[in-house]
Amino acid sequence: MSGAGQVSRRAFIGTAGATATAVGIGVPAARPASAADTAAGAVTARVSPFPLSAVTLLDGPFRDNMLRTCAYLKFIDADRLLHTFRLNVGLPSSAEPCGGWEAPNVLLRGHTTGHLLTALAQAHANTGDDAYSAKARHLVAELAKCQAASPGAGFTRGYLSAFGEETFDQLEAGAKPWAPYYTIHKIMAGLLDQYRLSGNRQALDVVKGMAGWADARTSKLSRERMQGLLRVEFGGMNDVLAELHMVTGDPAHLATARRFDHDELYVPLAERRDALDGEHANTQIPKVVGAVREYEATGERRYRDIAAFFWDTVVHDHTYVIGGNSNQEFFGPPRELVSRLSEDTCENCNTYNMLKLTRLLFFHDPGSAEYMDYYEWALLNQMLGEQDPRSAHGFVTYYTGLFPGSERKPKGGLGAAPGSYSGDYDNFSCDHGTGLETHTKFADSVYFRSRNALYVNLFVPSEVHWAERGVRVRQETGYPHAETTRLTITEGGGRFAVKIRIPGWLDARGRRARIRVNGRAVPGLGNDARPGAYATIERHWRPGDTIELAMPMEPVWRKAPDNPHVQAVTHGPVVLAGAYGDRDLNTFPAIDPRSLAPVRGEPLRYTARADGADVTLMPFAEVHHQRYNVYWATPAPRHRPGLVAHYPLDEGRGTTAADATGAWPAARLTGPAAWSDGTLSLDGTGGHAVLPPGLLAGLDALTVALWVRLETVTNNVRVFDLGFNRQTFFYVNARTGSGRARFSMKLGGMEGEDFADAPAALPTGAWTHVAVAVTAEGGGSAVLYVDGAEAGRKNGLIMSPLALGATSNNFVGRSQDTRHPFMHGQAADFRLYNHALPAADIRSVARNVGAAVAGGPGGSSPQRGSDVAALHQRGRPS
Repeated sequence: MSGAGQVSRRAFIGTAGATATAVGIGVPAARPASAADTAAGAVTARVSPFPLSAVTLLDGPFRDNMLRTCAYLKFIDADRLLHTFRLNVGLPSSAEPCGGWEAPNVLLRGHTTGHLLTALAQAHANTGDDAYSAKARHLVAELAKCQAASPGAGFTRGYLSAFGEETFDQLEAGAKPWAPYYTIHKIMAGLLDQYRLSGNRQALDVVKGMAGWADARTSKLSRERMQGLLRVEFGGMNDVLAELHMVTGDPAHLATARRFDHDELYVPLAERRDALDGEHANTQIPKVVGAVREYEATGERRYRDIAAFFWDTVVHDHTYVIGGNSNQEFFGPPRELVSRLSEDTCENCNTYNMLKLTRLLFFHDPGSAEYMDYYEWALLNQMLGEQDPRSAHGFVTYYTGLFPGSERKPKGGLGAAPGSYSGDYDNFSCDHGTGLETHTKFADSVYFRSRNALYVNLFVPSEVHWAERGVRVRQETGYPHAETTRLTITEGGGRFAVKIRIPGWLDARGRRARIRVNGRAVPGLGNDARPGAYATIERHWRPGDTIELAMPMEPVWRKAPDNPHVQAVTHGPVVLAGAYGDRDLNTFPAIDPRSLAPVRGEPLRYTARADGADVTLMPFAEVHHQRYNVYWATPAPRHRPGLVAHYPLDEGRGTTAADATGAWPAARLTGPAAWSDGTLSLDGTGGHAVLPPGLLAGLDALTVALWVRLETVTNNVRVFDLGFNRQTFFYVNARTGSGRARFSMKLGGMEGEDFADAPAALPTGAWTHVAVAVTAEGGGSAVLYVDGAEAGRKNGLIMSPLALGATSNNFVGRSQDTRHPFMHGQAADFRLYNHALPAADIRSVARNVGAAVAGGPGGSSPQRGSDVAALHQRGRPS
């Protein structure tokens, strides 16, 4: 969640104690709602879940994770969490204060209590153990006392929080306190779950009081003022209020819910526009979960379309190979993923909420398997892996880092660095809270039902009791370590359909599942079933009947959308990660995909050669207490040495500049860029040239050359900058703060950068030829040339230019970083080669711009050659 108005979340945790995309995983786009889906009032789901009490997890990793979290639920002292609630309304408390986000001086205090209430309700519903409900009854009763004492403390009737109501006065006045409605939502959701899952009537009374307070608070605000305060993270207020309306039938709750519809998000989504770049991910996802609830409550198709388009957009264009999204908590431009990696990739709360959204959407569109394909993928790879298997209390990480060399480890001291596991009382981040919920509700989506069908969504060792039909079904499987799952009717029978999800990932290799009933192929299905759908087997079932589903698995290399030469490898639905122990990594290891070989007798274990050494690959979710790698650099295609792109920049008129090779679209002149004497003229106030995206894709060696004439030079002026963002770039800086021209390249997430400095800044008032030649051979080297002479060199590069990929922001005269100044001067003759030109050829380019270079496919046209010759006459060095 966002730290707007406060110290950043990551900084606070550290100081206060605390993908291929879905295209690669075989998830097609979901369908917009149709008119047939819309009713005049509330919408009834086409399938429904079983109660948690009807599904029992059997031995396996899901049950193991749940038991660790359940142990923590029994361990935690509820009075320590109640401490700040009591103090807030003047009630006595002798409990020891908590740390992290529950510390008495942190505005988010109280949110964990809501998560705890939900987790206790889920654990009680799933296991029947009254220890969970007893602890929850104590929590609810004490919260009710705090709510009753609120008016005496000067708060509005119904108010319940661990911080004062004046925070909402500040919010309504235009300030941005740290997410007060976010905390209110968590408490309300926990109380409602206590009523729904554990039958606690007092919890319903308390949450209705909170809803009345929210109604009174928001009903007096103008629409404009309400929309303004929605810019501060508010969790899923629309979600819980719409659900409360459906539980109670009170229309006031729905009216309050709809006040939390945020136009800044909903309007572009309703228009099917992706406007997510730069948005805080987990601020947005709960709003869309609420949209599905509002669709269910109102029947308005717009809500459903908003949610379905958002899901399609996030899963297909913003999701990493493990199923998570966002880097450093924010969405980036569509399909820019490996250009945006760090130790802070994939906040776990995001995926927790995406799974909630996925589940709700599936209830209304169960005709195909795309939703549950994603659900399985994210669950197996990210959510199972967020928990420390060595922790008796199920500690979880905040982020799931994906930059090479990230790790999941116990936290040191009171801080919580990226990848650190949570603790008992000193780290109550949002992910600590969602982790309590995630690992106590695994049973809620294994099976769904309609009137005449049992849906088998996930392949998890478990047993389901379909009470309405008197049927029990047991599922036994070692999936995903095994390719098969076996369903047995252990009790009851009758005629109904069993619908089994056939995973879409099977399509990656054109494989087909095999289904057998009582050892025989199913008539009408043959030995195959179509991936990405539900196979339907309808018959009269009897005790002892079995269904066996076999899903052939093999390794699949999945390309990143922004760099096809950076790939991840999967086996079935499982992402494989390289296990690197305590070895640090600076960039993508270079792997030979042909070297990947299975380890005999160890399912889902492989070895491969990466960076010249053997590495073990294993399921990502199982790599703990060591460094790991998910994305790998695969070999670049072999090119015949030549000129990739050539922009003479000599048009003299218009707003575009052509590529002389004919291979690329025209460059665009932007801002106050103009032509002057057949060259590009930039006035330093915003004018620059935008080259087409993708120029650097597939190049493990390259040369970039450009003529510039600087009128003035200031620090951090880029003569060219090719990249994605201010963390991923390939540029030449006219002058650094140390007074030198510099070449630099860097991949987002990498510590430090590869650079080469010249002895001095680029000159002003004279044409200067600037070139950079980079190769990955021999440990890698980068050479900066000024006027044909070597001016700076870096041997032993950290990264290969291959890691840069299909750069989307390629500029002449502008930096990726909008804080930097624009270039003031002229530019001409931008060239990109697919190899590192030797020094002699660099000098040849510098001396004779219009001539063909050895190894290149051609030079300037006669007219452009004449223009270049004229430039020489105006003082360009010869």
